[in-house]
Amino acid sequence: MKLYDSGVFLLEGETVVGENEAPKELLEKKEQYKEGTISYGILQDHNTGTSKENLKIRFDAITSHDLTYVGIIQTARASGMERFPIPYVLTCCHNSLCAVGGTINEDDHVFGLTAAKKYGGIYLPPHMGVIHQYMRETEAGCGKMILGSDSHTRYGAIGTMAVGEGGGELVKQILEETWDIKYPEVIAVYLDGKPNPGVGPQDIAIAIVTAVFKNGYVKNKVMEFVGPGVSSMSTDYRNGIDVMTTETTCLSSIWRTDEDTKKYLAAHGRGGEYKKLEPQKIAYYEGCIYIDLSAIHSMIALPFHPSNGYEIRVLNENLDDILHEVEENAKKLIKNPELQLNLRGKIHDGALYADQGTIAGCSGGTYSNIMEAAYLLENKSTGNDAFNLSVYPSSQAVMMDLLRKGAIETLTTAGATIRTAFCGPCFGAGDTPAHGQFAVRHTTRNFPNREGSKPGNGQIASVALMDARSVAATSANRGRITAADELGYVYECPEYHYDSKVYANRVYQGFGKGNPEEELICGPNIKAWPQLPELNENMLLKVCAYITDPVTTTDELIPSGETGSFRSNPMGLAEFTLSRRAPEYVGKAKAVMNNEKARKGGNCPEEIREILDKIHTIPGYEKVEDESIDLSSTIYAVKPGDGSAREQAASCQRVLLGGANISVEYATKRYRSNLINWGMVPFILNDPAGFSEDDYIFVPDIKKALNTDMKEITAFIIGDKIRKLSLAIEPLTEEEKEIIRCGSLINYNRKHNSVQLQQEEI
Repeated sequence: MKLYDSGVFLLEGETVVGENEAPKELLEKKEQYKEGTISYGILQDHNTGTSKENLKIRFDAITSHDLTYVGIIQTARASGMERFPIPYVLTCCHNSLCAVGGTINEDDHVFGLTAAKKYGGIYLPPHMGVIHQYMRETEAGCGKMILGSDSHTRYGAIGTMAVGEGGGELVKQILEETWDIKYPEVIAVYLDGKPNPGVGPQDIAIAIVTAVFKNGYVKNKVMEFVGPGVSSMSTDYRNGIDVMTTETTCLSSIWRTDEDTKKYLAAHGRGGEYKKLEPQKIAYYEGCIYIDLSAIHSMIALPFHPSNGYEIRVLNENLDDILHEVEENAKKLIKNPELQLNLRGKIHDGALYADQGTIAGCSGGTYSNIMEAAYLLENKSTGNDAFNLSVYPSSQAVMMDLLRKGAIETLTTAGATIRTAFCGPCFGAGDTPAHGQFAVRHTTRNFPNREGSKPGNGQIASVALMDARSVAATSANRGRITAADELGYVYECPEYHYDSKVYANRVYQGFGKGNPEEELICGPNIKAWPQLPELNENMLLKVCAYITDPVTTTDELIPSGETGSFRSNPMGLAEFTLSRRAPEYVGKAKAVMNNEKARKGGNCPEEIREILDKIHTIPGYEKVEDESIDLSSTIYAVKPGDGSAREQAASCQRVLLGGANISVEYATKRYRSNLINWGMVPFILNDPAGFSEDDYIFVPDIKKALNTDMKEITAFIIGDKIRKLSLAIEPLTEEEKEIIRCGSLINYNRKHNSVQLQQEEI
């Protein structure tokens, strides 16, 4: 694998010429050749604005699962939504097996079905399909764009540029507004050769993520897969690579299409969705990742990130050294000093053993993955000891053909247990290992606690990512970590036969058929968003969490797993904010919220009075009126927002009266967008001296600052001594500035649509 250190020209879709070696005639037309990418054509086709640089995108369809759709629909309702103007697919794949919280999972599903009937949506009931597999099967098509409220919204291998964002961006599409972005850089992913037997899509994905995550090579850029190697893989196989591009922190992905893409769409009854997508004869890319597919071996991503990748053969040759390093790095992430990751304790007789295997979800549960896993387990046994294997086909359609082909019988005979289509193992709500156990999974993520353990409660487990082929090989060896590409086999997957009747007989197809008279059924846990204040002239922040980890994931900002049971109750869910990373945060944020309520009620707490009095001693602000200052909480994190698109990572802070985040940089665009859509200011820290937890920070004239270039915003740390602090805000669109001024996207829409709805008071 090679990462080019400059832009490249792609000639005739085959020859890569580095910018540093390019002839003058190419360099002179570089800007013109930027328009030669597949990405350029799709983005401009969906751009409703007049600028080719500042894009205003309308999507062809949107999708959400049951961890997010209630909040999105509630936000859209509060903003004046009357119907779903484009296909909106509501799936029930994240909370279909959780049994926490009484009736609330099914309450949300009833809400989703009645919303589909009322507003004209498409409703996929529980156990029928995971969100991204269903979208591949029924909605994705060549040249389309799809927006989803899940970070793994990726359908590039079917010619669809798909994006995962927070719910606020879906609300904008429902309200027939736009997704506004600056035209992104496009990186070529040039595939050459073909994968070796035993090497699966997860192996290639882990190799890519390992190469580009830490250096940010594709951060917020589009990955465009080109080159002859594309056609060496089936579209089903490509899907498994494509969905993992999210873990690189790229913005989106797109692949050149070919006869296999056409065959895939035709097999799903949508042959009319095919068109050939390929770069023009000359296309310019801002970078290039060259991959010789034949050089990739079976991979494993060790805890606690998909980028922590090693060839399995290298791991097995250096077990003690590599696992010791992982254990040492884990000490920085596990905040309970009484807990310790002990992977070396899993070494027996010179080999590393896992306690559990899982093949699941949008990355692992695809037809070709499970078929090959079944082949490797035929006439084998997973054993009757501690090791266990679970397999989750990605949809009922996939399950049906696996049954017809005999793969399910083969797997169950070998000792595997078969589940329905469910995303739980990807986020810690399914197949949680025992304390101290080690799992290998073909799923999307292995972040801390994504397997369901709770370090705060004295529980620790860990997950490594592997391809379904190596998971199956490991299972056949009763948990001994085994590289599938070392088995010396050749397998040809039988053709997949898709049967649409499985959906025709169960999925509610309501697009364009909304009935305003339909009752929207809200269970007792489904609550309206509380009223959120507009931005005042001046901002006073109390630092309620100070996180110095290199990266803070959305899982740490709002834990996944059973906390999702409160997803439809904003204040109920907020109780879990930062609970696994900074458990004192909620109490501190609530104290700030209560102090502000008391102050606004005419009973200013002594602590706040002292801070306000100190503000009045700052030259130029002696006469600033207390009424022009609003108190709210903030968190500091070096690089927050890696991972999930869940907007709750921001909204949970906001309903606790969070007013801002302060960071060195934001890990993803989607997290920063979530902050903005919830009316929070996404500050960047200019000042290396910084501040501390529990400090008060006064940001004067914040409204006026939004009208400047925002590169230098003077703030003050209010302590025994008053110190200046330099902040900044990266560029915002005019709409984003107005959303922040209004205090939230809901307030913005109410103001601009003149919608007057009752909301609960904070």
